Amino acid sequence: MTGQQGTGQQTGGQAAQVRRRRVFYIPGYDPIHPRRYRELYRTESAAQAEVSGYEIGLTAKTSKGPYGWHVAARIEDSEVETDVEVLVWSDIVRDSMSGTIPATYLQLLRTAWTYISTGTLRRLMMLRKGPVIAALYPVGMLIVQALLALGLGALAGTWLGRLADWLLSFLWEAGGAVLGWLVFWGVWAAVAVAVLRWFKSKDGRFFAYYLMHDYAYSAQSKGAIPPELEQRMAVFAELIATALHEPVDEVLVVGHSSGAHLAVSVLADLLRAGRLPKDGPALGFLSLGQVVPMVSFLPEARRLRGDLQYLAARTELTWVDVTAPGDGCSFALCDPVAVSGVAPEGKRWPLVISAAFTQTLSPARWQTLRWRFFRLHFQYLCAFDQPGDYDYFRITAGPQTLAARFEGRLPSKSRIDVRASKYTSVTVA
Repeated sequence: MTGQQGTGQQTGGQAAQVRRRRVFYIPGYDPIHPRRYRELYRTESAAQAEVSGYEIGLTAKTSKGPYGWHVAARIEDSEVETDVEVLVWSDIVRDSMSGTIPATYLQLLRTAWTYISTGTLRRLMMLRKGPVIAALYPVGMLIVQALLALGLGALAGTWLGRLADWLLSFLWEAGGAVLGWLVFWGVWAAVAVAVLRWFKSKDGRFFAYYLMHDYAYSAQSKGAIPPELEQRMAVFAELIATALHEPVDEVLVVGHSSGAHLAVSVLADLLRAGRLPKDGPALGFLSLGQVVPMVSFLPEARRLRGDLQYLAARTELTWVDVTAPGDGCSFALCDPVAVSGVAPEGKRWPLVISAAFTQTLSPARWQTLRWRFFRLHFQYLCAFDQPGDYDYFRITAGPQTLAARFEGRLPSKSRIDVRASKYTSVTVA
């Protein structure tokens, strides 16, 4: 494949039929306990089963390892057993989010400077405006919060300062002026701090601090993978390698949002090390709502660019990339390998397709969700009213391998596959 059509390539010559599967889900930058993904899978799989007419149910996991669950399904007249595990890095995320309010504003300055000074922001805007606006949102929102805090502090300080000046001036004219000045600055500082703390306490509604920490985490090293994350990714690779030696028909790695580029590097490491057994299960990689260019366009992202280049030409796996123009937080239909400027000779992957929210969600549901940007970014993991060939639960719990399910599938005609990154140097392992 040259990026134009699916191949149905199977690892180790295995058949397309799946009876047992292992799924490894790598979440994006998320500080929440992975149980949220179990509950999401439980509720949304039931909703999709009702729409699509199949049976699916969750129980406690049957395998060792990280947090997960077991899925028993009857789909397309076949019974399939699947163990889903979440590869957790939420503790790393929480540690990176532990900064104070002043530290977050310093992050804002450093992150903005990194993306602007390197020319990365301008290059990203050549692809999709949506994710760039999403990246600028926390900057704008934090600035608005600071201005409101300063303005409300000044207003309260002025009013109370004048009141103090007026009350004391009856006793001591000069003292009233001094006290009024002290009250102004004291109240101004107290109110401003209180307002900023209030905004931070309500960030579950505004997402300004959360998104700022997200973008800052990659920007702080200009795209290089932080050491603590490299160590965790090595653990992920070990878990997947172990599963590849188990009696299952498919090992499927799912990377969502920033978890997609982590999965790229994990899988590249696994294949380079020759840890894929010759007659092992089929290996599939499903990237969802990816934001790869936010990292791969940064100057020090040589490791990621090299991994993208390597993985794009491999025959040992199938890589399907699913995004949707309706998801303003992803680089929809942008081929992450091509736009990063590292497409190799004989490029095979990824197969870039659209989840087409405007077609796969009913008009009423689309109207409900279209302005809920953060919720739409998770729609790939949810049920569709009018599902097309992308059905997360058929893929993760159904009887076909990823390769067989998308055999012969053409990529989206609207995909963007032109080089856009200024930086294309790679690290060759």
